[in-house]
Amino acid sequence: MIGRYSREEISKIWDINTKFDYYLQVELAVCDAYAELGTISKEISSEIRQKAKFTVERIDEIEREVRHDVIAFLTCVNESLGDLGRYVHVGLTSSDVIDTAFALQIQDSGKIIKKDLDDVIKTLKNLANKHRNTICIGRSHGIHAEVMTFGVKLCSWIDILERQRDNFLHALEQIRVGQISGPVGTYSNISTDVEEITCKHLNLKPARISTQVIARDYHAYFMQSLALIASVIEQFAIEIRHLQRTEVLELEEGFGKGQKGSSAMPHKKNPVLSENLCGLARVVRANSIAAMENIPLWHERDISHSSAERIIFPDSLILVDFMLSRFNSVMENIVVHEKNMLKNTDKFGGIVFSQKVLLTLVSKGLTREDAYIIVQRNALDAFQNDGDFKANLLKDSDVAKYLSDDEIEQIFDKNSFLQNIDKIYNRILD
Repeated sequence: MIGRYSREEISKIWDINTKFDYYLQVELAVCDAYAELGTISKEISSEIRQKAKFTVERIDEIEREVRHDVIAFLTCVNESLGDLGRYVHVGLTSSDVIDTAFALQIQDSGKIIKKDLDDVIKTLKNLANKHRNTICIGRSHGIHAEVMTFGVKLCSWIDILERQRDNFLHALEQIRVGQISGPVGTYSNISTDVEEITCKHLNLKPARISTQVIARDYHAYFMQSLALIASVIEQFAIEIRHLQRTEVLELEEGFGKGQKGSSAMPHKKNPVLSENLCGLARVVRANSIAAMENIPLWHERDISHSSAERIIFPDSLILVDFMLSRFNSVMENIVVHEKNMLKNTDKFGGIVFSQKVLLTLVSKGLTREDAYIIVQRNALDAFQNDGDFKANLLKDSDVAKYLSDDEIEQIFDKNSFLQNIDKIYNRILD
């Protein structure tokens, strides 16, 4: 329910009616700035604020004739103002309104994304604390490596997501800029003081320089931060998908009562939510490429970026909001099969203890090369013949020269892998 509400909220920010409302906010803030500077009276500014209105239907009607959305918007607003309309849009160009309003839309959307990120990080921290000592197998190249805990895996996710939150907030602050600088950004018919006051009223910073538009590297950087969030969610989703495979079955997405996984195979429980997240990440990444290509505009301004931005910004922000909400729900309802995690660490008689056997043999005086040959021989025999690595070591005469049965048993203590878990947790959680 919370996820759906936030999606409706962020979608509303980008609907056509709200877009023109942001336009009006900018125009009214400029009038207030003129009043603050004494160019017009505060009574006039107040009256404009009270009377200024628009309807999307009327804007559309005007635009069909004038073929210019900002002119259509201004014409519609001025119809509600009468003679007061002469005080509106004085010294501005269309991009002053469009880009400054765009910044407001991004800032308001960003607040929602930040909350989403905080919610997911909180959920992951709760899970990490719960599974601090839940033993599982770590993998490299998809192959069993050494023993770790599920909590440590989650700590890695927390670290990554906190970093992306910091990146996102930095990008959001970078793009918190507006402009009221007129044609080609030279303030030819407007004071820089108007820009300063207007942006202050809107909780924006004036762009250091604008060329009739705000430079699009700002926007590309922001879109890259969204693409990074989407990509790390995909990273986590892929891990869930791998760990839900039947032969692994260490994690499962929650499966609701009455839910069905396949039209043909009743036994199926598929990681469909995680698969969905992987697909959506591709869309957000692709949109970030379009934002990069919006950077090179002709001279001081063209509008080749505009058509793309009308798609990629609302789509990406709505998608990332959805992805974070969905991923949070997945993790709140994740099923952790601790017994299977433990069972998988013991496969083939604990071949994942091979490094500890190797190091112990080296400490007894064997060269690393000779010890490696002995350990690998016993490990591969267990792996290839569905055997038992520890049992192989116990009956290997070369091993018996250096290690007693008790010493071999001690090597296979899983807790020995966990001696520094608390230090890792201190870095991430404590």
